[in-house]
Amino acid sequence: MASREHRTSHTVDVEVRYAETDQMGVVHHANYLVWFELARTGLCALSGHDYPSIEKAGYLILVTEAELRYHRGARYGDRVQVEVWLDRLESRGLRFSYEVRRAGERLAAGRTHHLWVEAGTGQVCRIPSPWKEAFAGLRR
Repeated sequence: MASREHRTSHTVDVEVRYAETDQMGVVHHANYLVWFELARTGLCALSGHDYPSIEKAGYLILVTEAELRYHRGARYGDRVQVEVWLDRLESRGLRFSYEVRRAGERLAAGRTHHLWVEAGTGQVCRIPSPWKEAFAGLRR
């Protein structure tokens, strides 16, 4: 595994559970966003700052927008890989990109946009220096 400073993406394996499928036996569209979050929180942890430590320090990373394009459906029992990378780092925000694949075949792709917020006030703020430096090391 690459060191934190050189790691530019993170992949999680997901086995599709029956509860994640719809009446047609295909993964319900909302579950892809849950998988995005699973991968994203793993990537953040690679920076050395997981979500609980960020929240304990008094900050939140709010999702402000989500984009998702479906190419093929996943089904119960499939094993899928969800890859995430940080593709934009701004003074107050982040943008992550994602791909969901099954055996190399792209099933879905998307992005989420986020803002840093002071938990106590609810005000948007600049990314604090320790996190900005750590997250900069995750950029692709």
